[in-house]
Amino acid sequence: MNARGPTIAELVVGDEPAAWARLGFAVDGDRAQVGTTTVILDGAGGGLRSWALRDAATTAFDGLETALADALPPQPAAHPNGATRIDHVVVNTPDLARTFASLEAAGLDLRRLREHSDTVHQGFFRLGEVILEVVGPPRPAGGDPARFWGLVAVVPDVDALVAQAAPQLFAEARAAVQEGRRIVTVRRGAGLSVPLAFLTP
Repeated sequence: MNARGPTIAELVVGDEPAAWARLGFAVDGDRAQVGTTTVILDGAGGGLRSWALRDAATTAFDGLETALADALPPQPAAHPNGATRIDHVVVNTPDLARTFASLEAAGLDLRRLREHSDTVHQGFFRLGEVILEVVGPPRPAGGDPARFWGLVAVVPDVDALVAQAAPQLFAEARAAVQEGRRIVTVRRGAGLSVPLAFLTP
């Protein structure tokens, strides 16, 4: 296994390819190559359903549907929206300690814990160029497995993205939690089954 730990090779998302093309992604068939991550758009609904990992020794990630990948990353695509990589993938869990333990057993390191509020804490793991953000309550709130929720892509200018695409596809761009960065989320009416946002570098 790579000493740096697992990295994300693929994300399987239930969106139609045309919906991502409308947001400025270069889509080849049912795939969009965003940085080192291939986003597979199978049109089956259900949001972000699974991932494939390089350099992982296990597929046991607290209920997250996982496959193993051997291939090296393809060359990144040039996207009309300027997307360069996936910034982070978000996972929800009812039991942070259990999910953290599963991820650490699989070779991931908890880099930071943020106490967002009295009811929501966030843990951050690094998988190559992508951050895995795990969100859940500070105390266990059930026995359900962890579930994928959404993702964020990096673009050079979110305001330019909104202006060049159809503005009605986006909520209002705003300052991000990360200092000096801006973020814009895609509206539900854009035809996606996965929560998606764009963030500046």
